[in-house]
Amino acid sequence: MPLADSVQIHQFPCLNDNFGLLIHEPQSKTTIAIDVPDAMPYKKELQDRGWTLTHILVTHHHWDHVQGIGDLKTGTNAVVIGPELSRDKIEGMSKGVEDGDKVLCGPLEVQAIGTPGHTLDQISWYFPQLNMAHTGDTLFALGCGRVFEGDKEMMWSSLSKLKRMLPDQTTIYCGHEYTLANALFALRVEPENQDLRARAAVIEALRSDQLPTLPTTMKLEKATNPFLRADQPSLKAALGMTGKSDAAVFTEIRTRKDNA
Repeated sequence: MPLADSVQIHQFPCLNDNFGLLIHEPQSKTTIAIDVPDAMPYKKELQDRGWTLTHILVTHHHWDHVQGIGDLKTGTNAVVIGPELSRDKIEGMSKGVEDGDKVLCGPLEVQAIGTPGHTLDQISWYFPQLNMAHTGDTLFALGCGRVFEGDKEMMWSSLSKLKRMLPDQTTIYCGHEYTLANALFALRVEPENQDLRARAAVIEALRSDQLPTLPTTMKLEKATNPFLRADQPSLKAALGMTGKSDAAVFTEIRTRKDNA
């Protein structure tokens, strides 16, 4: 059986609007957590499934992604891997990585993609064997993270990097359930995008039933996410910014969202 067919990926809610994520490879009994917003939901999900935690991958240092790491690590001896830039900010970190580094979690190869902007230390984790990635608070479904520590040109560079590096079929997980609000904003930016209009209707139905809108795919984000589409002539025309640089268009979109 191909590795991707045996791996189990389980997403569940944490805190108010965060997601927890567990990745389990049954033959090696490798179990990976990505970020730990709150230890208790992770402990419950691990116990319910009979999985033993082996690794924790950290996307960035914000409290709502790391505050549960110490508690969750206790008793498991899980290896905590995160951005080297924030080694002194992340409790219990075992190994630091930088952009382009690759690590092995059991049989799973994971590539660290540096995607700064939201924070300077932000890492997106790419699992090429699984055709999946976790983009933390850089790329959201129909959105992107606020720019807190970097600048808007840096964030556009990071999003462009994800567009280049992640194939269309890549399944995308991220840190938060913000998709409905993002969809309403995206429709104001690009109201004539028919793919976006259809997707917004699906999202509204999911959220009305209190169902998650994630994961998404890179192909779907490229077709509908205005923050990834700042280089598209149709979106530039919709904003009256034909001929402007991609970075300038992204800056305009991010500024509008910040002020929404």
